[in-house]
Amino acid sequence: MVMPISSGGDHAAETESTESLLPNKNQQGGDDGGAGAGAGGDDFHGASFSGAVFNLSTTIVGAGIMALPATMKVLGLAPGIALIVLAALLTDASIELLVRFSRAAGAKSYGRAMGDAFGPLGRGFLQFCVVVNNLGVMVVYMIIIGDVLSGTSSSGVHHHGVIEGWFGPNRWNGRFAILTITTLGVFAPLACFKRVDSLRFTSAVSVALAVVFVVITAGIAIFKLARGQIPMPQMFPDVHDWPSIWRLFTAAPVLVTAYICHYNVHPIYNELRDTLQIRPIVRTALLLCSAVYIATSFFGFLLFGDSTLDDVLANFDSNLGIPYSSFFNDAVRVSYVLHLMLVFPIVFHALRLNMDGLLFPSARPLSGDNRRFGVLTAALLATIFLAANFIPNIWDAFQFTGATASVCVAYIFPAAITLRDRHGIARKRDRSLAVFMIVLAVVANAVAVYSDAFS
Repeated sequence: MVMPISSGGDHAAETESTESLLPNKNQQGGDDGGAGAGAGGDDFHGASFSGAVFNLSTTIVGAGIMALPATMKVLGLAPGIALIVLAALLTDASIELLVRFSRAAGAKSYGRAMGDAFGPLGRGFLQFCVVVNNLGVMVVYMIIIGDVLSGTSSSGVHHHGVIEGWFGPNRWNGRFAILTITTLGVFAPLACFKRVDSLRFTSAVSVALAVVFVVITAGIAIFKLARGQIPMPQMFPDVHDWPSIWRLFTAAPVLVTAYICHYNVHPIYNELRDTLQIRPIVRTALLLCSAVYIATSFFGFLLFGDSTLDDVLANFDSNLGIPYSSFFNDAVRVSYVLHLMLVFPIVFHALRLNMDGLLFPSARPLSGDNRRFGVLTAALLATIFLAANFIPNIWDAFQFTGATASVCVAYIFPAAITLRDRHGIARKRDRSLAVFMIVLAVVANAVAVYSDAFS
């Protein structure tokens, strides 16, 4: 990947562009090329516990949250919530393995850990997977922002956007204009930060906006339930033939995508005041996000039942059957769009570093080359912007990345590093867990890809 924690390695390792964007908290003005790139004279003494939790939580809670109610429709509430908890536990276990084996290898990044275990080819494959995953995710983010604010006709029926509904269709609130304003006014400034911890405040707001979405959805569902307007949803899936069984596996990529955050663990770890806090930070973030996911899944499915769409946000463009329905529709959609806007820079941070590692593997750290930093940032933003304007709907591609690149980054690579065990620290339990994660990930996601391809 790209987020190291700088160890005392050879010269090539020190100049690798998979280094942290900035020197470690105790290395102001070191010889790694990072000083003078916007960090050397500040008073940064390490990221706080709360800042790290918010940054990791923001990495986790992205567009995947909108697909979770639909997984309840496929799986039923009881198995669906159980699998959300299982996915959180597996994510916690995979991150623990990743951090432990990185320490043993003296690797300050995910990419270094993969390189230690499998050489340059392993490091490059990881970086490629992170680039594919993050690029796809951010294009999805921008498409959703355009759909929600300016409207969409990709399904053949025009759905009015929030701003379009307020002011009517105009040139300035069309998709191209809205995404141009968002890219230049929001994404570009936030993408210029070189340190993950600099985004801690926007991350805190992002998590708060996700909670606002959950609270509004829960309030509407409880109100309608109390008035007898909605029935209790199904607790278990309707399984009656082989196609219905195969369909259950389509939830796997959604759950993998929902929890992937591994590419940002190392940069957050690198900036901590006390690196021993990484375990409680990961567990706190996963607990917070699991609570948000379970509430979103339960209340979203409770509210819309069998009418729940693959993107539950699309359900909020019609009459909800409650007072002030249009107000709550807009509140839900706007809060979620603002949430995505603030998630974007966290995911972009990892994308830029991994892309730099692929393109310039022997260059000095990115923080020491402002021109390369600026050109790479502009090129990636332009690519995402153009893709979001010319690709009408990439949810199938998004699910495909969840079943391939995402599952590799989240489960298969940490398990493979554990089984490789170049430093002889793996316990029997670690090996058993690693084999379980690989088999579960490969089987579940292979069946999901097969089911999607032939459904």
